[in-house]
Amino acid sequence: MFQFRLKLSFNLETECFFTIFAANLRTIMAFKWIKFFVVAVLGIFLLGNSQSVLAQHEAHQATEGATDHKVEKEEKAFDASKVIFSHILDAHEFHIFEYKNSEGEEQHVTIPLPVILYSRIRGFSVFMSSEFHHGEHEANGYKMEGEKIVSVEKGDDVYDFSITRNVAQMLIALFILLWIMISVASKYKKNGNIAPSGMQNAMETVIVFVRDEVAKPNLGAKAEKYLPYLLTVFFFILVNNILGLIPASANVTGNIAFTMVLAIISFVVILFSTNKHFWSHIFNPPVPGFVKPILAPVEFLGVFTKPFALMIRLFANMMAGHIIIICLISLIFIFGGLNAGIGLGFSPVSIAFAVFIYVIEVLVAFIQAFIFTLLTAVFISQAFEGEHHTEGHHEEKAHH
Repeated sequence: MFQFRLKLSFNLETECFFTIFAANLRTIMAFKWIKFFVVAVLGIFLLGNSQSVLAQHEAHQATEGATDHKVEKEEKAFDASKVIFSHILDAHEFHIFEYKNSEGEEQHVTIPLPVILYSRIRGFSVFMSSEFHHGEHEANGYKMEGEKIVSVEKGDDVYDFSITRNVAQMLIALFILLWIMISVASKYKKNGNIAPSGMQNAMETVIVFVRDEVAKPNLGAKAEKYLPYLLTVFFFILVNNILGLIPASANVTGNIAFTMVLAIISFVVILFSTNKHFWSHIFNPPVPGFVKPILAPVEFLGVFTKPFALMIRLFANMMAGHIIIICLISLIFIFGGLNAGIGLGFSPVSIAFAVFIYVIEVLVAFIQAFIFTLLTAVFISQAFEGEHHTEGHHEEKAHH
């Protein structure tokens, strides 16, 4: 029975702890003092966990009432998985925080969003998500199961067109981007050749960087043709990345649907940029005849793996950083559940690491926008660049 309870105690707390340090293994191994810190924290965690298990085991042998108290305590324990998934998944409201009132009831501070539904029985229904009272009540014949809205009528299909948290934040990012670009354009129109300043200067620096370091080296003479698309992709991803770092906001770029749409758009641009040489290289690769039946399917598959790589790279990097930050903060409450002293003592360390990762995430926000744009430019150049074009391009560069 003691071994069985020992196994049960290594539940989400242990899994969350090891997930954090497994995801940051390369960084941890780069700093020796962090390795000593990991050993110390792991030792404290196992010691505190084993003491908790021993106390529970002795309490079970003493009385059954102690077991009931243990079950009740476990039900009220901090649920790290709920916090993590509530942040990275989409929702019908912006959840700011929650607190307990004088009567001990949980109160949620949220920003409700419009719910737009269509069903065969009721037709279109429009109301605010606050009418669900965080899933506790039904509204207009609908109820919430997790974050999914279903009809109370069995067999009634529901089509959800709601303005969810991710959609609302994408619209906010779009308005911010339009406001910045229109403001900068109006300044150029008004001031002419006068030296830029303020926001205009910052935007010009980034635009010139994308043009000179991404578009021209990869696209050559066609850089100006594709530059508007590359700049749009770069700034749209960057704005969404930065907005996702604001507490209580949505992690839009950490949503696979968002990155998939961006990858599909880039895939369409790549396909429309192809030429005869590109498809000839795919279906008739320049290799010996007996290798062509093997290499041709691989080359054709590579056409689809490029947008897939764009999709997964942005999604995984942006989601992982948010999960690590939440897990680091969650460790305070996890250790506090084991022992109040350990939780209090670990708080400064956890917050320091969370701030460190947060600063890294600001850098990652720029890097991932740059990488997505750079790879898009590389894939486009591979689509239209033929052998003769390549040779001419190299000769032109050598001449200059």
